[in-house]
Amino acid sequence: MRNMFITKFISNFVDSVGLIKEDEVDALIQALVSVRQAGGRVFVAGVGGSAANASHMVNDLRKLAMLEAYSVSENIAEVTARVNDEGWDGAYAEWLKASNFSARDVLCVLSVGGGSPERKVSMNLVAAIELAVSVGSNVIGVVGRSDGFLYRKNFPGVVLARSIETSQDTPVSESLQALVWHLAVSDPRLQRKPTKW
Repeated sequence: MRNMFITKFISNFVDSVGLIKEDEVDALIQALVSVRQAGGRVFVAGVGGSAANASHMVNDLRKLAMLEAYSVSENIAEVTARVNDEGWDGAYAEWLKASNFSARDVLCVLSVGGGSPERKVSMNLVAAIELAVSVGSNVIGVVGRSDGFLYRKNFPGVVLARSIETSQDTPVSESLQALVWHLAVSDPRLQRKPTKW
C-alpha cells in the first residue's frame, strides 16, 4: 500500500528540481572557477541545516575542486564567543573580517529564505552579504525563496532552488542545495579529482 505523503513529497521534489534555472547554476560554477583561477578563497555561510550543508560543501570544494574553502560556522567556539559578546547579527561578518575577507574571495550563502531585514530573520547572513558587497566580493549561493534579501539583490550565481509546495520549503530547499553544489563540483570546469565511488 502506497503512503501518499511519501508519493507527494517525492513528486514535489522532482517537480521542484525542474524549476532550477541552468543559467543560474552555470553562473555559480563560473564564479567558483574564476575565484580558483584568481587564487581567492570561498567562504560558505548557512544557518541551521544550511550550516551543516555549508560544511559538506566546503569538504567537496576542497577535496574535489582543489579550492581553498571555509565554512563560516565551523569554528563553534569562535561563533558562540562572538554571539555571546557581540550579538548574533554581526557574528558571521566579524568572522569574515578576521579572515581578511577581500574582493578576491567569494561569499557563498546557503539559505532557505535568504535573510530578511524586514522580518529580522537570518540577519547574520544579511550582514555577511552586505560586508561582501562593501569589499567588492562576488556573492553566490543557493536559496529557497525569491522574496528574501539574497535573491532580491540579483547577484549572478545565486540559484533559486525552491519547493513548489510551500509547506515543504525547508526540507526541499536544503535538499536542493546539495543537488546544486554536487552538480558544481562534478562539472568538468571545476572538478580536479574524481570521487571514490
